[in-house]
Amino acid sequence: MMLSREAQADLLALLGPERAFFDDATRTLYASDETPRSCTPEAVLFPARHDDVAAMVALANRHRFALVARGAGSGNLGGAVPVPGGVVVSFECMNRILEFDPANRLMVVETGVVTDDIDALAASAGLMYAPDPGSGAYSRIGGNLATNAAGPRCVKYGATRDHVLGLRAVAGDGRELKVGSRTSKYATAYDLSRLLVGSEGTLALITEATLRLVPAPETVATLRVCYADNAAACAAVVRIMARPVVPCALEFMDSRSIEAIREYGGAEGLPEGTRAVLMVEADGDHDDVPRQIAALEQALAGAGLLEIQSGFAAADIKRLWTARKSLSLAVKNIAPLKINEDVVVPVARLASLVNAIDALGHHHRVPIVSFGHAGNGNLHVNLMVHGDDADEMARARACRDALVEAVLGLGGSLSGEHGIGSEKRHFVDRELDAGTLAMMRDVKRLFDPNGILNPGKKLPDET
Repeated sequence: MMLSREAQADLLALLGPERAFFDDATRTLYASDETPRSCTPEAVLFPARHDDVAAMVALANRHRFALVARGAGSGNLGGAVPVPGGVVVSFECMNRILEFDPANRLMVVETGVVTDDIDALAASAGLMYAPDPGSGAYSRIGGNLATNAAGPRCVKYGATRDHVLGLRAVAGDGRELKVGSRTSKYATAYDLSRLLVGSEGTLALITEATLRLVPAPETVATLRVCYADNAAACAAVVRIMARPVVPCALEFMDSRSIEAIREYGGAEGLPEGTRAVLMVEADGDHDDVPRQIAALEQALAGAGLLEIQSGFAAADIKRLWTARKSLSLAVKNIAPLKINEDVVVPVARLASLVNAIDALGHHHRVPIVSFGHAGNGNLHVNLMVHGDDADEMARARACRDALVEAVLGLGGSLSGEHGIGSEKRHFVDRELDAGTLAMMRDVKRLFDPNGILNPGKKLPDET
């Protein structure tokens, strides 16, 4: 379906030619995110303020075209991929920090602000924006809000949703929303902020966020812990998460990750026989971090432990992270295409998940590299494949399907921090019962009765 000339004229009248683009080059540039799929939009729009967004939603309802919100396009599940006949709304120009209030530990930002810029400004006043997605150097806070993004610090500080005090947004029917508050406690009304965070732009377009900040720790220390097998590392994770000292990072690399690092040449310093590694960090006051590290070392000790190395100085911490930092490049030596599954299970069932992944990889003859945020039971399961090998791709799809069943069988969930997008929505009805899905569709219709916001994402089709 083509965008009508009348609709194009209205969009140009609203934004002008400097912020409403219909040329092939711009449309092609915004046709995809980090997934292999793409769809060329009919237009790309760059709102500069909240009122622009409200007016665009009104035009979309009048002319019946879809709006797909986009931050940096760094998602890997198709959440920002356009739909046929649709229009991309890029929030790149809405990049102002509207208010920084250190006394009340909050910041008000437009949704095009780069995530790490928020943390950098907070740091200037001894504060921290705690969520730390791996894409923070380039992702925009709107995309983080859309997927409820997280990162290593989530084990101690929580995900994006836990650091949102309030939002300003425009619902799919054009109603303008101000939800939440500026206070750390809020019990006045339904908490629509928590509903909108993680909704992937299917209910409303978020234009502003009031974010909670926390005091920045004085120091951080790191432990690199090597084990003889996956089971020993997973058992240590369970021990740590049962103790009072909560690490600010608890990252896991499985046996296949270590193999890939060795083949790449990034395993220098790992003791012989290492088959799994935990990266553990503690943060806090200078006087207290050594106590935390000692308590963590005690919990990490157990069957299968080969070595614990600690780092308190920046140079030592950087050295200990070398193997983990080399993993992204190392896995590319296995196969050129990575099918990434972001799954999560209860922490006590992490070992069962790792065992299931190993069994599935052997059965389907697909190399699988797993690593991630062990303290939350959240693993990034990477099926390494050759996209031009039809047989291998078929085996990978079957393996992925079986992985979903294994995760759900362990009481887990389809997504820990990447969202659902278009790539995983056909699995959602395996996790949610029919009655719950029906209510979620009712919520979607309430916010977006004409279905103009990011159609074909998040929920499976009703049919």
